Amino acid sequence: MPYKHQLIPLQGRTGSETAEEALQSIVDGFKRFRCEIFPQQEDLFKKLATAQSPRAMFITCADSRVVPELITQSSPGDLFVNRNVGNVVPPYGQMMGGVSTAIEYAVMALGVQHIIICGHSDCGAMKAVLNPAELERMPTVKAWLRHAEVAKTVVADNCGCADHNTLGILTEENVVAQLDHLRTHPSVASRMACGQLFIHGWVYDIETSEIKAYDAEKGEFRLIGDGPLPMATPRARYLPSSLSANAREV
Repeated sequence: MPYKHQLIPLQGRTGSETAEEALQSIVDGFKRFRCEIFPQQEDLFKKLATAQSPRAMFITCADSRVVPELITQSSPGDLFVNRNVGNVVPPYGQMMGGVSTAIEYAVMALGVQHIIICGHSDCGAMKAVLNPAELERMPTVKAWLRHAEVAKTVVADNCGCADHNTLGILTEENVVAQLDHLRTHPSVASRMACGQLFIHGWVYDIETSEIKAYDAEKGEFRLIGDGPLPMATPRARYLPSSLSANAREV
């Protein structure tokens, strides 16, 4: 039996609650999972108990409203997820921390074929990039978001967009910037060069559920489902052109 997300009712948090109530809600959720969901999916979890073979690595924001497994209707074991403030990927060598480690492990040890960097609407990190004064009391976040400064500069120098559009454009440009950073990682660059790894840039709209994907050839974001799937992966250089073209088609 496949994993069924619909078995877990979606109940958004409403109103205020005490710290005790918040924790109890989480514990109650675990109990429902343990008693109601797990028994129906026990075979799946037995298979996952000793190995994983994810389809893709999914790098996204730590925002609680973005749930990769729900958005993509993926089962446990399908996605190797890394979440951080602003869906940031530091360039290789600058900050050899959790994100860089996860990328290298996903590519070299797990052999993922796809890496998706996914931004989202109403992103608090992107709001902070636009208004850095908000980060004066959060020096660690401020330092981390310097990896998004390139996107801010691109928008400031080239966008000419109205204020109400700036956040959305910055969110897209940040995804493009992080894709550029991703390509500096040796493991990623090597697998991309021979057509064994494909990278994708997405922006998820929380209110509408739409996802825009970056089309590297056209230099624009397009809705998924509106024509061929947009791809952010450069053409492989160490495959015959015909094979490379076939590998890029979805």
